[in-house]
Amino acid sequence: MSENSEFRFGPATGVGSMPGGDAREAAKTVTGSLDDFPFLPELPARGPGADMIGRTAGMLVELYARVEPSGWRIGDRPGRDTKRARSWLGQDLDALEEFTQGYEGPLKVQAVGPWTLAAALELRNGEVALSDAGACRDLAGSLAEGLRLHLEEVGRRVPGAQVVLQLDEPSLIAVLRGQVRSASGYRTHRAVDRQVVEATLRDVVGVHEAGPVVVHSCAPDVPFALLRRAGAAAISFDFALLTERDDDAIGEAVEGGTRLFAGVVPGVDGPLSDPAGSVMGVRTLWRRLGLHPDLLAEAVTVTPSCGLAGASPDFARKALAHCVRAARSLADNPE
Repeated sequence: MSENSEFRFGPATGVGSMPGGDAREAAKTVTGSLDDFPFLPELPARGPGADMIGRTAGMLVELYARVEPSGWRIGDRPGRDTKRARSWLGQDLDALEEFTQGYEGPLKVQAVGPWTLAAALELRNGEVALSDAGACRDLAGSLAEGLRLHLEEVGRRVPGAQVVLQLDEPSLIAVLRGQVRSASGYRTHRAVDRQVVEATLRDVVGVHEAGPVVVHSCAPDVPFALLRRAGAAAISFDFALLTERDDDAIGEAVEGGTRLFAGVVPGVDGPLSDPAGSVMGVRTLWRRLGLHPDLLAEAVTVTPSCGLAGASPDFARKALAHCVRAARSLADNPE
């Protein structure tokens, strides 16, 4: 999306995954907790095809994947694993549609980005697609077309929504640094050139012409500048993994209009601090960067630190509600 100034992100949302296997219950929780920025829940506890890689593999066009003992492998035709992934996604969309009747505002959907997918999907020889530049190009092209169709369907089902696409790229740093292991485990695949990484991401981001794209990574050393150049309107990260080395890149991102999805609320069961305490680190960062406090609510969306699949259903509900209260604390008391 070339111009995001007119788009209004919500103050708080989730990352993607939720506990349990009941699509209606998850959609009810998400839409009930996040009035201003719900998302399409992912329920990996249902098994292969509901997991992050399998779910996105089910969206691919003219490429299919099946489960092998070593993981997901690209095959010739759609088998039961592809059909299961598509069926579950359909159930999730049915549930979301039911609980978003009349909704108008931002709505987030998630899929795995091209580089994490290339680092996870195996070719016929057992090596991951990352080992073959041609396979990476084919995979990115198939993903882009699949995402275009998925976004169209979400738009039809929730016509009042401004759809936000989130690309999950937890393996991006490993791809850039040559840290993705080979099938044998004895060596690693060579690092992919940063310009190739950026260009491929730009192509996939460019599929969503009608709305903004957020890139999520819960790994350290998020490449803020690269993601911004690739067209990301927002960057989602685990706030606890930031270091002062990231300060300049974050300051430039905020001043350039990039939204920060700050993961400050725990993703697994445990004590929750008061809402103001949860965003204390964000305020401290703002002061350190010399940014204007009034920019906080305009620049930050509060999220859990990562997905909530490992939490109990009760804690997941509390965590999402806590994100909303923490975001309100940021807006009401920016200093």
